[in-house]
Amino acid sequence: MKSTTGPFWCRAPDELLAEAGSAPSGLTRAEAAERLVRFGPNTPRGTGAQGPLSILLQQFRSPIALLLLTTAVLSGFFGERTDAVIILVILIGSGLLGFWQEHGASKAIEELLALIRTRVRVRRDGGEQEVAIEEVVPGDIVVLNAGDSVPADCRLLEAKDLAVDEAALTGESFPAAKDAASVPAEAPVGERACAIFMGTHVVTGTASALVVATGNATVYGELAGKLERRAPESEFERGVRRFGYLLLEVTLVLVLVIFAINVALHRPVLDAFLFTLALAVGLTPQLLPAIVSITLAHGARRMARQQVVVRRLVAIEDFGGMSLLCTDKTGTLTEGVVRVTSSLAPDGTPSDEPRRLACLNAILQSGFDNPIDAALRAEPAPVMDGLRKLDEVPYDFVRRRLSVLVAGPDGAPRLITKGAVREVLQACSSVRNPDGSEDPLAPRREAIGRLTDELGHRGLRCLGVATRRLDGATAASRDDEREMVFVGALALSDPPKHGIKETLDRLRALGVRVKMITGDNRLVAAAIAREVGLSGEDVATGAELLGLTGPALYARVTAVDVVAEVDPGQKEGIILALKRGGVSVGYLGDGINDAASLHAADVGISVDTAVDVAKQAAGIVLLKKDLGVLAEGIQEGRRAFANTLKYVFVTTSANFGNMFSMAGASLIAAFLPMLPKQILLLNLLTDLPAMAIATDHLDPEMVAVPRRWDVRYIRDFMVTFGLVSSVFDYLTFGLLLLLAVPAEVFRTGWFLESALTEIFVLLVIRTRRVFFRSRPSPPLFAASLTLAAVAVALPYLPGAALLGFAPLPAGLLAGLLGLTVLLVLASEAAKGLFFRRHPITGPVPPSPPLPSLP
Repeated sequence: MKSTTGPFWCRAPDELLAEAGSAPSGLTRAEAAERLVRFGPNTPRGTGAQGPLSILLQQFRSPIALLLLTTAVLSGFFGERTDAVIILVILIGSGLLGFWQEHGASKAIEELLALIRTRVRVRRDGGEQEVAIEEVVPGDIVVLNAGDSVPADCRLLEAKDLAVDEAALTGESFPAAKDAASVPAEAPVGERACAIFMGTHVVTGTASALVVATGNATVYGELAGKLERRAPESEFERGVRRFGYLLLEVTLVLVLVIFAINVALHRPVLDAFLFTLALAVGLTPQLLPAIVSITLAHGARRMARQQVVVRRLVAIEDFGGMSLLCTDKTGTLTEGVVRVTSSLAPDGTPSDEPRRLACLNAILQSGFDNPIDAALRAEPAPVMDGLRKLDEVPYDFVRRRLSVLVAGPDGAPRLITKGAVREVLQACSSVRNPDGSEDPLAPRREAIGRLTDELGHRGLRCLGVATRRLDGATAASRDDEREMVFVGALALSDPPKHGIKETLDRLRALGVRVKMITGDNRLVAAAIAREVGLSGEDVATGAELLGLTGPALYARVTAVDVVAEVDPGQKEGIILALKRGGVSVGYLGDGINDAASLHAADVGISVDTAVDVAKQAAGIVLLKKDLGVLAEGIQEGRRAFANTLKYVFVTTSANFGNMFSMAGASLIAAFLPMLPKQILLLNLLTDLPAMAIATDHLDPEMVAVPRRWDVRYIRDFMVTFGLVSSVFDYLTFGLLLLLAVPAEVFRTGWFLESALTEIFVLLVIRTRRVFFRSRPSPPLFAASLTLAAVAVALPYLPGAALLGFAPLPAGLLAGLLGLTVLLVLASEAAKGLFFRRHPITGPVPPSPPLPSLP
């Protein structure tokens, strides 16, 4: 909806509605369908699924691909055209292989994400209905409540106590107040009070708004996501970054040494450069991105069968490596189905008045739904004759109460407020007795506190109820919540889930500690904790944590299983403190107040029934809110991580061994021990079986405890097995030099030995057990045998000479095969010694301690 009369935030709603061909009642379905065709899906650039062309181009944007391309260009420029063509073929082949696998992974994830598509309430055909966010079109009238994501750029038509989190666009963390009044055309984004934008979400209040721009036409779309808030670096991402640094350091040292040796021996500088460049490429696990994507996509499909949907693939690795799960209480540890157990006057005697007023409040409020209001609406309905709602003051997480202004049969307006007892009492000045008389609140406050504490010790939540006459009022605001009369409290029960204690025991057996973080009363939280098997003897509270930062905050929250009475900001601070202490943290939540914590955690976990902003902040979404489902998903995450590490281990150790051997061979041989194109072909050929690693079986001990990227462990593994490999490389050199074979046969022999040993050593070091007692998956075993056969056959195929290969004498071939068998046995022996020095953490104690803060 483009206009020449000024931007939409400075124009009247009626003018915009007329221009859009819409009305406050919204569009018809036919109009919406026509506009969807005309304007396209409501998906800004960079947020939808990647197209095939984008995935293909990504295969050739990596530094490794650019190195290969440079090598090919230089070879062609200096007359080595055959080498240039071969290198280009290898480059294109590996790129197409990666594309084929990643495109399949992308399609699989796209299908899974369709299961948790965000939906929006719009007015169509004169009523309200839910549609997918991609189907919102200009001219739609959207209806928003707290927790909803803003689906497009919109002009507010009506707003009540509306506050919107615009951090994704403005960087301002405090929610922006919104209303329907126009603002000047030159107002900056943060001051356009009547405008709400895609990429933001509603914190409090309600609104209806006209959609004026969708997809790429939105402010968010025009910025192409550049201002989107980026989640803090996760544990897996930190591990990948550190692994990259390790490879860079090792590569630089070896490359410089080998290049210097070849130049010192007066070999052609260009040949030495190309040879060294090929070695640098050879050390790098160039198919790692594809292997990770394939493995994670395979894990995502398996997790989906366990009712766990992955929104971001990288979250799988963090899910499996999670050692601490922080969770809310309601609906996770408890049934999430609240029941009213009693209605009490301020003195603790039974009274129906609190229940009647709370039910009126729940029936008339129009904010976001929640278990407490659902429970109240399930109670016997109060008499509504002559009652009508005049206004509403929505709930927020600061006031922790909700009020409705109701006109009675006599026309006298009355404000009815319900919420957390402490916050409701803050708005009161008196209490109502069972006989209808009123007393000052101050002398009774201590007794009311004792009553709520007693209920809390029994695991019952308390809901305070208050009222006040507002003669002549037609609207209400937060300022009217004062000098109210406290009429009593409701006791609410939410029992622990059936089998939750066994589920927590299972998580502990997997090495995952569970910590409850809740805004609820500390006594209620402690009672529930004791019932589900957590320690409720020592509970940290939000008030206690207010003055703590850094090591002190970490130490306090580490020492307890329950943190209660915290606000959303404190939840996020707790998560960040735990991460800084070296803990891999998962957070499970489904409310508006959980969004910041979901964003901060190593892996955010939400549920399909959560508010939009919680689902969008999470990396994992459960189709069933059940910690038992989590346990299955954690094991799948660990399988994906373990299989990814198999590729890293075998590739880096083999390539490190080859480079170490190359340094010695450069000194021994009077020629390049292997041609650059042969090194690149070797790297590609030995990477191919790794494509089947995602299907590999895992020994139970490999998924028994959380595992994380450990660069020191990878380095030790690389050096240990690389040196074992190098010893047999030198034996191969000795055999080839002893037989005085020509350069082409020398290179062919070493190529074959390197290929066979890397392929078969993968089958050895894929398990900590003796290799024949842990069977690989059929696809991995078949791929390994096939590629081994190809490697043996290569020197005898037509065109082998173009690759610099020559047929091997039968005796030499038998000798190389014998060395391969010996290397497999030596690797098995080295594996036993190595894993005895690096055991998997043993049986996990019932409550595993968190690491001390450095």
